[in-house]
Amino acid sequence: MTATSTLLVHDDAVRANTRHFAALTGRRLMAVLKADAFGHGSIADSVLQSGARSIGVTSIEEALALRRAGVRVPVLSWLNVVDSDIAAAIVAGVDLAVPGPEMLHAIARAGRDVGRPARVHLHVDVGMARDGCPPEEWRALCDLARELRATDLLRIVGVMGHLSCADRPDDDQNARERGVFDAALRTARRRGIVPAVAHLAATAATVTGTGTGYDLHRVGAGLFGIDPSGTSDALRPALTLTSRVVSSRVVAAGTGVGYGLDHVVPRRTALALLPVGYGDGLPRTASHRAEVLVRGRRRPIVGRISMDMVVVDTGDDRIRPGESVTLFGPGDGGEPTVADWARWADTIPHEIVTRIGSRVARVHRTTAPAAETHHQETRHDRL
Repeated sequence: MTATSTLLVHDDAVRANTRHFAALTGRRLMAVLKADAFGHGSIADSVLQSGARSIGVTSIEEALALRRAGVRVPVLSWLNVVDSDIAAAIVAGVDLAVPGPEMLHAIARAGRDVGRPARVHLHVDVGMARDGCPPEEWRALCDLARELRATDLLRIVGVMGHLSCADRPDDDQNARERGVFDAALRTARRRGIVPAVAHLAATAATVTGTGTGYDLHRVGAGLFGIDPSGTSDALRPALTLTSRVVSSRVVAAGTGVGYGLDHVVPRRTALALLPVGYGDGLPRTASHRAEVLVRGRRRPIVGRISMDMVVVDTGDDRIRPGESVTLFGPGDGGEPTVADWARWADTIPHEIVTRIGSRVARVHRTTAPAAETHHQETRHDRL
């Protein structure tokens, strides 16, 4: 069956971005593929072939899916509840982040049950009051980790944190939070905990340099062409979303469009109907502002974005059913970008790319090695 809407994943862009960050970090790169690789799907091979040395995800379920897909490099999972399938993670060799004593005890129990030590990264909250161990509880967590390590129930692989304001490199909070992280490292080392890797920087901190000086960089959004700091022009967007016209009509001036009829066309015009809406991930808050590319020209979406459809004002051009329309892409052809949609919806690009739903077909376009010149397109199920 022919898809009505398609999300084209430009694997060549993902590979180029990964190579950029591998060079920028001296190949100390963890590719963060959480949330189905920021909505980009099965691209683990692409990032690993392009310089990433390890992979980070949020949940154990995501990590196990990577293992089932054949990924054998280190995989870190950092957001789990205490009754997650920790035992399965340990058996699969998945590293686990530890934000507090409850999780550490749960990991030790699971390690005892399966007869294997767990690999853990102690996670300190450096200032976000979100995930990670509060600084005032860090010493106790390190003491407990040292005790459990002595029982051979765990191996302490890393210490990690996350900067809150790295997208603003001049913000004094960055220095304060680095200070908290450095103090946490000193506390751990005084207790005989010498991690193989200390990591603080995500994409923004890597681009701006606010998280440099440690052993590893966790880059997610940047692999897909998103720079939260807005300071880099080296990244390539990696998605193009297209849909196909269901029907079109010509309406008279004064015709209302969509729910509430809160858009009224000012003149006789053509309207094209697209079978894509907020049920597919388009933000409803972009209503009355968003545009699409039709026959090489940007045209406005008019009326409210509905669950399954949007209406586009195409002016004097009556679009034929079946014609392709580009909702967003890299911008090279004048089409709107993910950044444009984020601005129209008053959100961030991360949200736009991760909310595209399962009704939209994913097609991966991979560029062959340098010795070849052809392109190959393949469909992938989500991990």
